[in-house]
Amino acid sequence: MGRRDGHAVSRRQAIRLAGTGLGLAVLGAGAWGCTPEEATGASGGGTTPGGGKGGDTNKGGDTFTTPPPGTEPKPLWQQKTANDDLAGIHALAVIGDTVVVSGDPLVGRDAVSGKEKWSRPGVTIPGAKLITGGGTLYLASAEYDGDVVGLDPATGKETWRSRLGKEYEQPRPIAADDRHVYVLAGILEEDSSTPTNVIAGIDTTFGKIAWREKRDKGTEEFGITATVVGGRLAYTDFRKNVTVRDTTTGQQLWTKKIGRSNYHRFAVHEDLLIVPDGQRLRAFELDAGTERWSLANEKFTWFNDPQVLDGVLYASDSAYGMWAVDPGTGKQIWHNKDLVGKAAEAWQFAKMGGTLYGATEHDKNGGVHAFDAATGKLRWTYNDNTGENQKWYVVPAGKRLAAMHAKRLYALPAV
Repeated sequence: MGRRDGHAVSRRQAIRLAGTGLGLAVLGAGAWGCTPEEATGASGGGTTPGGGKGGDTNKGGDTFTTPPPGTEPKPLWQQKTANDDLAGIHALAVIGDTVVVSGDPLVGRDAVSGKEKWSRPGVTIPGAKLITGGGTLYLASAEYDGDVVGLDPATGKETWRSRLGKEYEQPRPIAADDRHVYVLAGILEEDSSTPTNVIAGIDTTFGKIAWREKRDKGTEEFGITATVVGGRLAYTDFRKNVTVRDTTTGQQLWTKKIGRSNYHRFAVHEDLLIVPDGQRLRAFELDAGTERWSLANEKFTWFNDPQVLDGVLYASDSAYGMWAVDPGTGKQIWHNKDLVGKAAEAWQFAKMGGTLYGATEHDKNGGVHAFDAATGKLRWTYNDNTGENQKWYVVPAGKRLAAMHAKRLYALPAV
């Protein structure tokens, strides 16, 4: 098991650094945010004159900026996807210059042009989370054989494979870093039931199991949100638990109950784990679980999923408010309450330059919001007006913003 080519770390690093040429051909370019070369499908590596109103010439021949307040952007390109909307926050990923959407077939697209770089049908299970670590994309095998596979996102080729063993049912990656891919799996009983489950760390170089720990009886295998930071694996689940383990040994350092299920995301900042817990944001020390700070919202108003971007914690709330908070102290930086009737609740964020982008549930005021990161003021909203009721997703992609809605993938000007 381990690396398919038999080479060690130097080979793995070489694969992860490999890239492809960046073309500038763009499909479906709009009037705002595209160069003359992009609009006609031409390519080249030179610098073009400064495009339209407010245009900015960037390296590599790109000439576009995010629009000014009140001006909705037009996609630089758009493509259909096989998104099944089952992978939660891990449904859309950008690794290097490749955009990948969870679904069958699994497709890698060039972030600049939107062109297909590779396609892999039948490579993973439905609803597979796109888990990345060290430049590799880790997935549960579509064969339901207990294997976990690693793909090179630049080519879609398999570079790694491992398994926990036949006594485990459907191992699924939940997080990864340079050293390990962390998987969750049910322990098979004689009647094929899985009343208990394990969490394990698999060495990403050789594919060997580094550690394996049985979770408490009654803990669920699904509804897991996980991240790795500073030698700690942190995760939450549908049973309202927050748990932190040591990534080297798998030892559980602490676990706590919170008052409200965390369905999508929590935030980390330096030595803190920050979770939305109903009316409050709560920050726990990663090593000890001690609560460092708590920020209360207004009565009957709960916080949505927070993210820390460029040292600032951003979150929306159920009253359509937007918050910026110092993640180290919990002190409010700004709180914009002037969004009722103008914006929907954002559940996923990306920050590029001075603009904060928020992806929302789809409704008449939803889509992709652009906020002034310094004040929280709404600048514009992009909506494809398809009427689809699935969530929006946003992930930075170089000088673009990768945005997904239902089975459509867009690139928006973002710098």
